[in-house]
Amino acid sequence: MGANSSNMEYVHHTSTKSPPPSSHTLSFHSTAKWKAHFDASKEINKLMVIEFTATWCGPCKYMDPIIQDFAAKYIKVDFIKIDVDELMGVTQEFQVQAMPTFILMKKGKVVDKVVGAKKEELEKLVEKHQN
Repeated sequence: MGANSSNMEYVHHTSTKSPPPSSHTLSFHSTAKWKAHFDASKEINKLMVIEFTATWCGPCKYMDPIIQDFAAKYIKVDFIKIDVDELMGVTQEFQVQAMPTFILMKKGKVVDKVVGAKKEELEKLVEKHQN
């Protein structure tokens, strides 16, 4: 039994996969935290994809696993989730009128926008603006 347990321990250590690249998905539930992140993002030339969503929105739920996949695939891009009911001021600031709305930004400037659960269109724009 002693050999068996140490063998199991050995297998456990060697079979663990290295952690996946950190996916860059953030959710903001406070306007102050969002503003701090947004202001900091103006200093770097990194694509930020802001998803305006709502818990009750069917198309938003459909996009959730897609956004997780994109975050794993496009590790140089920050994916941000903002709930329109929680941060109404931010939603109004970006003139969001339908969900989901994806706003692509670099250095604090809007570079593109996708309204609706349009996976292919969003992916094309992420590809276009990621570098």
